[in-house]
Amino acid sequence: MDVVLLPDRGKLGLPRFEPGSVWLVGAGPGDPGLITALGLHALQRADVVLYDALANEALLEMARPAAQLIFAGKRAGRRSIRQDQITAQMIAFARRGKRVLRLKGGDPFVFGRGAEEALALAEAGIPFRIVPGVTAGIGGLAYAGIPLTHRDTNHAVSFVTGHGSDGALPDLDWQALARGAPTLVFYMARTVAAEISQKLLAAGRDANEPAAVVANASLPAQTVIVTTLAGLADAAMQASGATMLVIGANVGLQSRLDWLNAELPLTPARSNIRASTRSRC
Repeated sequence: MDVVLLPDRGKLGLPRFEPGSVWLVGAGPGDPGLITALGLHALQRADVVLYDALANEALLEMARPAAQLIFAGKRAGRRSIRQDQITAQMIAFARRGKRVLRLKGGDPFVFGRGAEEALALAEAGIPFRIVPGVTAGIGGLAYAGIPLTHRDTNHAVSFVTGHGSDGALPDLDWQALARGAPTLVFYMARTVAAEISQKLLAAGRDANEPAAVVANASLPAQTVIVTTLAGLADAAMQASGATMLVIGANVGLQSRLDWLNAELPLTPARSNIRASTRSRC
């Protein structure tokens, strides 16, 4: 695939990627086409790319041929590089005058460790830039055919992480959360779906409220399982890969807004579980 090198200046006015600096770049929810122009600009100029497990490796084909590519991802249940080691590498490369790109899935500042990494860079005196990305709670739901907001169903939305720094479901004010927004989106919550469902039901949410499990959002293996709040735990057990849970009336629009699979006839057996079979160019 031919790649057009984006200019530093010109109509886009893209900033220079200075030697000795670090850019924290959001890669989007999975589809490599969802990276921003500024993120692609950084990929084309970085000397070192430290990439996450959730960043699509197809994006690495856009990197400078001479760039050093380093996997710096974490996977549940597997031995992974420690966060302090990732931060130390970024600082060390920057001090050697390298252009360092930290490529992160989604958006660096949404349930990632972008803020922790930026704070460490600031404390070390390393110049850095944050390049926002399309977070899964927006881009992933759009690919699933579930609108984050609709003026007839909700005027607020809450993003919630499924696990805290200790790996467990955070200690939240579930009564306030249940009342606070008609639409709830839980990141990285597949293994705690049962607990989430129980807590929301106990806080007064309707057992028959529409809910969905979205796995591998925006990728060819994307799967959307539409269910109810009461059925959320069972639905989550059917999913694998990076997973989001979404709860709210907007999920009821999914059958009409499933644009990704619009060309595929839905049989009764597949009416609630739809897998993307898109091909890539």
